[in-house]
Amino acid sequence: MGQKQWYEELFENYGRKYDDEVYTQGTVGECDFIEKELNYDKNLKILDVGCGTGRHAIELSRRGYSVTGIDLSESQLARAKVKATNLGVAVRFLKCDARNLPFVGEFDVAIMLCEGGFPLMETDEMNFEILKSVTRALKAKAKFIFTTLNGLFPLHHSLTEFYQSTGGVSVPYQVHFDLMTFRARGTMTVEDDDGNIKQIEYSERYYIPSEITWFLKVLGYGKIDIYGARLGAFSRENTLTVHDFEMLVIAER
Repeated sequence: MGQKQWYEELFENYGRKYDDEVYTQGTVGECDFIEKELNYDKNLKILDVGCGTGRHAIELSRRGYSVTGIDLSESQLARAKVKATNLGVAVRFLKCDARNLPFVGEFDVAIMLCEGGFPLMETDEMNFEILKSVTRALKAKAKFIFTTLNGLFPLHHSLTEFYQSTGGVSVPYQVHFDLMTFRARGTMTVEDDDGNIKQIEYSERYYIPSEITWFLKVLGYGKIDIYGARLGAFSRENTLTVHDFEMLVIAER
């Protein structure tokens, strides 16, 4: 196997610390929104892409939904399985690459929250492969709910200042935003679950709404709605603005 990518290195031995991050504290409210979007239909099969430590998958399973969670990180999945067992809920957790999922027409709904793989990949083509692979896993009539980085945000805000203000366990610094590629590159200091400090060079792609709309239209989605993603308080009332760090995308076909 070749050199690990930054996102693989980040999520090694990082389950407990990940669950303590500022941006992982909105699970219950986010699942409330998902349930509402699904009209509380417990018969729907849900795919959680980039499920991490299983926070959304476990919460939705606890509420009576059938959920399959996939992730590339063995350590994140191991923690997810322990958490599910401790709570007495049954979730199917699988190690998969989101660009090449082993499902075809199996799910009614896909969720991909808190940058679940997309948009962490090295190239735009790889990020698009995730959208394509998730779409292939869905039934002909399905809903795809995901969040991604809002490309309008760094045009009006310093990413370095934003990250410094949020606190948390992993702290990016020296962030450079490239207007030609809409990629943010920088260095991140991370402390893993054993207290080891490591520095990671990372790269994330920020998207503008029209790009996301175009991708999804190409993939056959007829109804595409984009909103501002507020931590723990997803809502169709939140019009996307330049002040939203993430956008919430709801696509239907």
